[in-house]
Amino acid sequence: METEFLFLVLGVAALFAGFVDSIVGGGGLIQLPALFAAFPTTAPATLFGTNKLASIVGTTSAAVQYSRRVEIPWRVAAPGALAALVGSWYGAKAVAYLDPAILRPLILALLVLVAVYTFLRKDLGAVSSEPEHGARSVAIGLGVGGVIGFYDGFFGPGTGSFLIFLFIRLLGMDFLRASVSAKIVNVATNLAAISFFVGNVELMWKLAALMAVCNLSGSILGSRMALRHGTGFVRKMFLAVVAVLILRLAYDTFLR
Repeated sequence: METEFLFLVLGVAALFAGFVDSIVGGGGLIQLPALFAAFPTTAPATLFGTNKLASIVGTTSAAVQYSRRVEIPWRVAAPGALAALVGSWYGAKAVAYLDPAILRPLILALLVLVAVYTFLRKDLGAVSSEPEHGARSVAIGLGVGGVIGFYDGFFGPGTGSFLIFLFIRLLGMDFLRASVSAKIVNVATNLAAISFFVGNVELMWKLAALMAVCNLSGSILGSRMALRHGTGFVRKMFLAVVAVLILRLAYDTFLR
């Protein structure tokens, strides 16, 4: 009975994680802490890998949902995803050599800057001002994908939010275009991390399957809501998720 209740709670957490992640990223804020709370004595790498298995289904679904209504800027998304594959695999590998907690103060500071900048720039991401994507866009896609891919494999919180912000700030995308691009890159980071974890870590396959189904359900609901309500809604969700990320990282950094 205890195991059944535990699985139920984790399934609900995965549902909400999929909902949030499909809109602006940040689903790991819900899903990963739930796994750590449920299995406090389990190896962190096992929980990270199980989380990735559950998340990739919802992330892929969100990418498909968005692609039906929003044109994907492949000149940016494709090189970004390719670079993210490599970066995320090495990021996951680096977990064995470095403590991800060393990044917390830096990531906290970056998230505060992102939140303040987005809040003050009311027009940021409201409309698309993208140039015609050429060599510069490809280079930006490769750079963003590689750096954020490594970060996602190594640490992870806020990956989707960082991707969305950088695509808006550096390439002039609106929130919907940035979100679908972020989903494409995020699928790649998850694939790379999973490929590492599957070969090197014992994973909780049954639990991952249950959470994947729940994550998928939340993802479908969230992506449909984002498409229905548009960039204004996504911007508000973005600020809300970044604010929660800041609070969570501040707690982990200074109060834990």
